[in-house]
Amino acid sequence: MYTNAILDAAAQGSSTASLISMLISFAILGLFFYFMIIKPQKKEQKRTQAMLSNLEVGDAVLTSSGFYGTVIDITDDTVIIEFGNNKNCRIPMQKSAIAQVEKAE
Repeated sequence: MYTNAILDAAAQGSSTASLISMLISFAILGLFFYFMIIKPQKKEQKRTQAMLSNLEVGDAVLTSSGFYGTVIDITDDTVIIEFGNNKNCRIPMQKSAIAQVEKAE
């Protein structure tokens, strides 16, 4: 009877220790995901937002489809871009389609 009580107490302490170690490992895994995946993605989103908010008429841009052009007009969420030397090739597109901006000098 006395030995059963000791074994029960030891088993309960063991389960508590394993629960704590499991919680610590989940916390470490959560921190790993935050610093390796979530934080860099948020940093990139902030950089892209800053790039698009500083967009001005005359800037040279690269679209996400790979076309180079010059910004002709800007509205809230659309941009009119002129492609090539042909002044008749002006296409409206969303700001989010701009991948890279080179400021006009």
